[in-house]
Amino acid sequence: MTTTLTPPEPRVATPVSNSLTAGKLPNGAPWMILAASLLVSAGLFGVIALSGAEFNWVGTLVVAALIYVVVITVLSRIVEGSRRSTDRFVTSLVTGAFLLAMIPLVSLTITVVTFGLARFDPEFFTYSMRSVTGEGGGALHAIVGTLLMTGTAALISIPIGLMTSIYLVEYGRGRLARGITFLVDVMTGIPSIVAGLFAYALFAIFWGPGTRTGIAGAVALAVLMIPVVVRSSEEMLRLVPNELREAAYALGVPKWLTIVKVVLPTSIAGITTGIMLSIARVIGETAPLLIAAGFTNSMNYDMTEGRMQSLPVFVYTQYANQGTPASAYLDRAWAAALTLILIVMALNLIARLVARFFAPKFGR
Repeated sequence: MTTTLTPPEPRVATPVSNSLTAGKLPNGAPWMILAASLLVSAGLFGVIALSGAEFNWVGTLVVAALIYVVVITVLSRIVEGSRRSTDRFVTSLVTGAFLLAMIPLVSLTITVVTFGLARFDPEFFTYSMRSVTGEGGGALHAIVGTLLMTGTAALISIPIGLMTSIYLVEYGRGRLARGITFLVDVMTGIPSIVAGLFAYALFAIFWGPGTRTGIAGAVALAVLMIPVVVRSSEEMLRLVPNELREAAYALGVPKWLTIVKVVLPTSIAGITTGIMLSIARVIGETAPLLIAAGFTNSMNYDMTEGRMQSLPVFVYTQYANQGTPASAYLDRAWAAALTLILIVMALNLIARLVARFFAPKFGR
């Protein structure tokens, strides 16, 4: 019996995977390039600082960003091709624009919190500035005035704005609808001080010249709120599918009931968000309230009698009319600014909760 020996098959070497030869940069390449760009930029400005100049952190970040964009684009074009390099270039620009937009927001937040905490104490929220000179006192009268005037403005503007948007979407046709839309667009761009002058002139007809009241300030804020409410509500109502309306009409439901039971519940989340944005838009206005409501150091709960203080006007008066010591007035101004930011933040959180609670449920 003869045995035939078969020679072994030659082994084929498996190529080693290399991201550079495969036409792709390594996953960590952008971060390594960014770190190297920061080191190079810091080294350049460090050498400049050795000559006696102060180290420029802003210049370091800007030069590092420019170096990163150039290096990542060129390197990507060599390894990955022009299409991928263009994508990385645009991604770098978009990311840089986002970070650039975040710088003022972060800087403002840190500054207000840092200086505002100096007078963020119980006395600030329980006392007014009546008979207070120098240190001490608080902004209770301004907080109450802000809440009263903004709440009254919301009670005036929300029904008017919502009804107007319903008319434009569901009923408005022809010249009247186009005229209303044009006036809303014009009102959106009017300066806030014009609204204050309008409210002052309106109430001067009934109470005489020189009269400044909380209700006049509320009317001035309502004039600024109405176009924002109309525009935001109109856009939300237009997003409701027509199939929902047609299904209700097919069941014999009248149009007004379809709006109340179908259209508004479907769009209530977006409408609530728009309303809260309009409130946040006017709660920090200073010029119209300074003209229409004036300012005072005492508590005032009556919207129709006497001047009424607000937080924006309080910040302005504390900064503009500094006494001795000046630090006490500046601390109160920063604390009032922080309080105003917290109120706006609370309103936005409430809007998100309301929108989530009233949002239509599509699950079975």
